[in-house]
Formats: sequence, structure tokens, C-alpha cells
Amino acid sequence: MMPNKKEKNQFPKYLALIGVAAQMGITIYLGAYLGKKLDEKYPSEKNYFTIVLTLLGVFVAIFVIVKQLNRINQE
Repeated sequence: MMPNKKEKNQFPKYLALIGVAAQMGITIYLGAYLGKKLDEKYPSEKNYFTIVLTLLGVFVAIFVIVKQLNRINQE
């Protein structure tokens, strides 16, 4: 018995959603790591590079995830 078209298209959606948390984590981690390295190279009283790049990583991760989820929902 052949699966209908709707069931066949559902699997990639779930597969795409599995990596969402990992993708967010990696993006935020890379921002924090780069910020920490820049703070070590250019020391200051506060860790401005770490703070800014971590927040930038959070915003970029959220933006990319929202775009992916919109694309998945439109399919």
C-alpha cells in the first residue's frame, strides 16, 4: 500500500524541526566564543564583545529559525 502524499511530505517537516535547537545552540555558542576571543585580544573593564556578539547570535538564531518555520509551514 502506497502512503498518501500528505504522509510522505510530513516526514521532512519533522526532520527539519529536529535540528532547530542544535542550530540555535551552535549559532549562540559561536557568537559567545568569538566575543570571548575578541575580549581576550582587546581587554577592557567589561566584556563588551562577548555581550554584544552573544546577543547578536541570539537574534540571528531567532531570525533564521522563524524564516525556516515559515518556509516549512508554507509547504
